[in-house]
Amino acid sequence: MAKKTILITGSCGLVGSETAKFFLKKKFNVIGVDNNFREKFFGKNASTLWVKKILILNRNYKHHNINICDYKKIEKIFQNNKNILGIIHCAAQPSHDWAAKSPFLDFDVNAKGTLNILELSKKYFFSKPFIYLSTNKVYGDKINTFKIIEKKKRYQIVEKKFNVNGINEQFTIDQSKHSLFGCSKLSADIIVQEYGRYFGMKTICLRAGCITGPLHSGVELHGFLSHLVKIYFNNKTYKIFGYKGKQVRDNLHSEDLASMIWEVFKKPKSGEVYNVGGGKFSNCSILEAIDICEKIGKKKFKYIIKNKNRTGDHKWWISDCRKFKKNYPKWRQKYNTRKIIFSIFRYLNSQKKNFIYS
Repeated sequence: MAKKTILITGSCGLVGSETAKFFLKKKFNVIGVDNNFREKFFGKNASTLWVKKILILNRNYKHHNINICDYKKIEKIFQNNKNILGIIHCAAQPSHDWAAKSPFLDFDVNAKGTLNILELSKKYFFSKPFIYLSTNKVYGDKINTFKIIEKKKRYQIVEKKFNVNGINEQFTIDQSKHSLFGCSKLSADIIVQEYGRYFGMKTICLRAGCITGPLHSGVELHGFLSHLVKIYFNNKTYKIFGYKGKQVRDNLHSEDLASMIWEVFKKPKSGEVYNVGGGKFSNCSILEAIDICEKIGKKKFKYIIKNKNRTGDHKWWISDCRKFKKNYPKWRQKYNTRKIIFSIFRYLNSQKKNFIYS
């Protein structure tokens, strides 16, 4: 076995598993930490055990079924693995709505869990890169206060600087509604930055928009594009929460994000922040995503539109990724929204006999 090792938390989630696959192909040992809390959060359809079964087929992948809030158990992993070259922290409670129902557990996982991993990284692997998967929800819903016009299938922001390039890292995080999920992730985001700025660790926050792909255990409360395709694939009815289905998201394939993480891993910085998403290259409204599904699947999409939108939800969001591209010019984005949806369709078709989505 190769001696070079990477530690990934949330290793069976979408980004964690895609990143694990990426590093395994690079001949790394991968230490995965994931206790399938996603099933606890969202039910059986969200279970990541099926992803774990795929990962453990590779003998260079070692799995630990541990809660990141358990400092002592996590510390044993750090103590027993001296060849760790970097930490990629993907584990999280990822839902707006769920956080409001259980704020203590949400904050424990997202903020306390991150602090645990950070402090252990500082203690045992101070000079190694610490890459944190943050979220664009740290900005709250301030973007909704800008003038946004309604078009046939989507909303469009009028402000030229956003309309042309998307939203950059200078956008305010203050005076807006974040959702409790946004608050817990922002707490973690700031402390990750501080361990870079205050202590000098190589910490990087990747503020992601909508990340998806075939390995996404998407459900109603989290993972809209994956959930949308699965609902359509199984001839069920999709629920749209507010904004007439015209809310716009940029969509980044998990493979493209894994290759971003690789570039950061090779050239880390201290206390740095990047907005990462599909950007102008890959974005859509929910109605536009439905149109794409109908063109690929060649059947009618059944959906209903609820009047009430989710608390703190963005009406329009497209990430400005120019800062990342400037610092990491070798990175190339492969998937636009149509290719992302097609990749999920193709995977579901390949799994017809085993795929159940109730």
